[in-house]
Amino acid sequence: MSFVPRHAWNHKRMISLAENDWRERRAKHEARVRRWIEPRLERAARHERDPVQDFLFEYYPYRPAKLLRWHAGIGVELQGETAREYLSCKDYQETQHGVTVGVFQLTAMRIQSIGWIGNMLRRTADRMGAFGCFGLHEWAMVYEAESIRHPAWPLRVTTAEIGRVVDSLQIRCTHYDAFRFFTSPARPLNKYQLTRETTSAFEQPGCLHTNMDLYKWAFKLAPFTPSDLVADCFELASDIRVLDMRASPYDLTALGYSPICIETPEGRAEYESLQRDFARIATPLRQRLQALCKTIIESWTTLEANPAAFNLLSVVP
Repeated sequence: MSFVPRHAWNHKRMISLAENDWRERRAKHEARVRRWIEPRLERAARHERDPVQDFLFEYYPYRPAKLLRWHAGIGVELQGETAREYLSCKDYQETQHGVTVGVFQLTAMRIQSIGWIGNMLRRTADRMGAFGCFGLHEWAMVYEAESIRHPAWPLRVTTAEIGRVVDSLQIRCTHYDAFRFFTSPARPLNKYQLTRETTSAFEQPGCLHTNMDLYKWAFKLAPFTPSDLVADCFELASDIRVLDMRASPYDLTALGYSPICIETPEGRAEYESLQRDFARIATPLRQRLQALCKTIIESWTTLEANPAAFNLLSVVP
């Protein structure tokens, strides 16, 4: 079998975890995420849907089993015989003392994708946050609509009221993946005419959905992403989704969610205050993901610039 000598990894801080240590960390991660996963599985078994809590499992294509799976992340060596089970996972390599996730098998295309993610995160962080949208994207999705996205749940306001609110409060959505669900009559009312190609030109750190997407980027960088960071991003996205739907025109009181009435000055003030809180929480998570992209690319680039590093792969009898 092949193994990678520790000095070949080019990580500034290679951490080695004893088997008891990393197994304890894995157990804590599993316990943490089960509080989100188990209710989802129970609802699915009963053929029930929750437009708030199910969103992260339906909109983002990551099954509960993937969220449950623990990874230590790049630059961490897992010791012990049990660690060999990770060799069946993508991007893992055996070392002299255990296993670790490494950049050896990454393609130039994957590195380019990681670079794009890092650039997206940087450009988003460099912009000023905008906090005057008031969650109107959910209203724009039912504006003059023939049908609504969540037909199992009633609207708490009339269609006439939805029209009045959308017409009186300018829509300022900067997130394409929300804009693309606007009704046809609502799209021209948005301050920005967004496209997939211009996504990175408009993303800004005050946007709820941009901050929810940190979970998406964390998963796209897996298994290099430490699972505590994935779980942190998931928890933030879950909390943001609650605000997202509380400020929507839907009546979700039966699920325990009191509305934030953004059609009133008081509701708009409450929404903006919570939006700012989430932006503050998202900032260090975005920074960690940016640093992760940089670490992956630098490690891969070092090996590409020094092909002899690949020759350090050896064969163990």
